[in-house]
Formats: sequence, structure tokens, C-alpha cells
Amino acid sequence: MTFRATVLTLYPEMFPGTLGLSLAGRALAEGTWSLDTVQIRDFATDRHRTVDDTPAGGGAGMVLKADIIAKAVDHASPEGDARPRLLMSPRGKPLTQARVRNLAAGPGAVILCGRFEGVDQRVIDARGLEEVSIGDYVLSGGEIAAQVLLDAVVRLLPGVMGNLASGEEESFESGMLEHPHYTRPAEFEGMAIPEVLTSGNHKKIAEWRRAQALELTRARRPDLLGEK
Repeated sequence: MTFRATVLTLYPEMFPGTLGLSLAGRALAEGTWSLDTVQIRDFATDRHRTVDDTPAGGGAGMVLKADIIAKAVDHASPEGDARPRLLMSPRGKPLTQARVRNLAAGPGAVILCGRFEGVDQRVIDARGLEEVSIGDYVLSGGEIAAQVLLDAVVRLLPGVMGNLASGEEESFESGMLEHPHYTRPAEFEGMAIPEVLTSGNHKKIAEWRRAQALELTRARRPDLLGEK
């Protein structure tokens, strides 16, 4: 089954962008996943192709119109489409590795890239859009966020990563940050590779890596351990 991604955006020329390179790009060329873009302005009815209007109640900026977004979503995701409908938004639930794995196991995703002040709440509710955030900061639009989400998902698709174990040992897969990595040369500017890693004792190496991961997580992301 091919993972199908459809991105609704005001800037389709931003895609595939980084998704056309490296692992994701190769998988895209090989048909492991597909990527389509939908220009939101194509669903505007006036000669200016207007997709936004001023916020009800006043305030700065503009808001993407419910009727225009609804038409775009209905076009990209007709009745019977099992793919989740996502809206990249800084107020959404934080994207986690667990959610990424869940998406990678499914048929694909329809992703709406927000712009301006946001999207009319009525179409979010009416079309069941799941708001997803990639971090506690604000971008100019959802396109880069959509690429981040898709990159995280695509690398987990069967056959994309050459070594499956490399994905299993990375940060967040075990609920902790990843342990430090080393490679040749054996010494760099007076710093040697930790002796345990060259010992050949796989049990001790595994114990060292877990201890390092726990120490790093406790220092940098205690929230992952349920600590403050």
C-alpha cells in the first residue's frame, strides 16, 4: 500500500522541497509514497481569488475563509477517504513519535497548511481537522511544518531506511533522548572514544548507552521521565 499525502497550500511550489531529497526523495521516486498539492486559491470564486478576510470581532491580520477551505478539503478528501485530515497549527497537539508511527501505519494524510492569523474555526469543526503542532513557536505558514511531519513519517515506511535498527534506537523511540555517538578516528583533539565502546562487550555497551540516554534525558528533557 502506497502512503498518499495531499497538501492543501497557498504555495504548492514549496513542495516537494526537502522531501524530494535523501531518503524521502528516493522513496518518492520509487513510489513508496506519493505527494500531491492542492492550490487553495483554485476554490475562490471572485476574480481576485480571495481566500481570506478580516477577523470577526476585529483585530490584526486575516483569517482563511471557511467556505473556501471546505471546498478545498472536500476536493482533496472526498467521502470514503480514510486518511486523517490534519491542520498544521501552533495551537495543535504536539507531534510525537507515537503519532508519527501511527500515521506511518495508515493510508496517508490530507494536510492543510495554515496561513495568516489562522483558519475559520467553523471549517475546522465541520471537516474534522486535527490540529498538529511541531513546536512552541510560530512560523509564517504550515508548509515547513507539513514537510517536517511528512519527513518523520516517510522514513518509517517499509523499505525507506536501510537499517531498521537505526530507527528503533533514536531519540523518543524509547521514551528518552538518544545516547551519544562516536566513530573513527579513535582520538580527536585529545578526546578518545569511551573505552567501553571498543571493548566488544555488547552487554556492557548496551548498559552504557542506556545509562547515557537516561542521564541526557534527565538533564535536558526531564518531562519525558515525568520529572520536573
